Amino acid sequence: MGKPIRNRAGAWAHGANMNGAARVIHYCLGVLGASFVLLSLATCSSEETVEVASDPGHARPTQTQPATEEANRSTRPVIVFLGTSLTAGYGLPESQAFPALTAKRLQSAGYDYRVINAGVTGDTSAGGLRRLDWLLRLPIGVLVLELGANDMLRGQSVDQLRTNLETILERTREAHPQVKFLIAGMRAAPNLGPDYTSEFDSVFPMLAERFGAGLVPFLLEDVAAERRLNQPDGVHPTAEGHALIAERLWTSLEAVLR
Repeated sequence: MGKPIRNRAGAWAHGANMNGAARVIHYCLGVLGASFVLLSLATCSSEETVEVASDPGHARPTQTQPATEEANRSTRPVIVFLGTSLTAGYGLPESQAFPALTAKRLQSAGYDYRVINAGVTGDTSAGGLRRLDWLLRLPIGVLVLELGANDMLRGQSVDQLRTNLETILERTREAHPQVKFLIAGMRAAPNLGPDYTSEFDSVFPMLAERFGAGLVPFLLEDVAAERRLNQPDGVHPTAEGHALIAERLWTSLEAVLR
């Protein structure tokens, strides 16, 4: 990584001057800033085990189902993946995104859940909160929360991020008292300064502890900065990258479901 990278927060850094861990984190979050100038992905599912909710007012079943099956689907518990372009599977068929891969694992393991992909490209924690009312109409059994990276890239307040995510979790629990949570964490770019980095990184484990949630500390672990695992835009994981994310997430999700 020989050229400087400028992230959305406005700071410059040179990859050669970083240690390995910082280089991975900075590369990941620096290039994610480019997602703000990309068009929103229009996704379409080809799997029966997952539905897409990219429009906050409309969930699109993957296939037209007979009335009796549709009735059964409406009462089955749902796992909602609420997140950004990473969750949406930007640039890939929806069937290759990690929520759809997780749906297959659930099915093969004998878990009776529907999976809703509620990932939206460029979404912030505030955007996720605005979409929550519609999602709460679903019989949510598990909420997988993947929000925060875009807040950081826009230089938004960590306090506001924390408040938004807390509100999402609190309101979900109020609507569905038996709900379980899995939080997919992100890490701040080191060049944002030690204070911001420390505050941002602490949000996700703090929320996991407070709400008794499962935690994936860094969703893009082993995927960020690996060229072969990212699309040509350098921003979004390839199908292979999503497969690695799904594998890491499954370990935590299975523990939550037990």
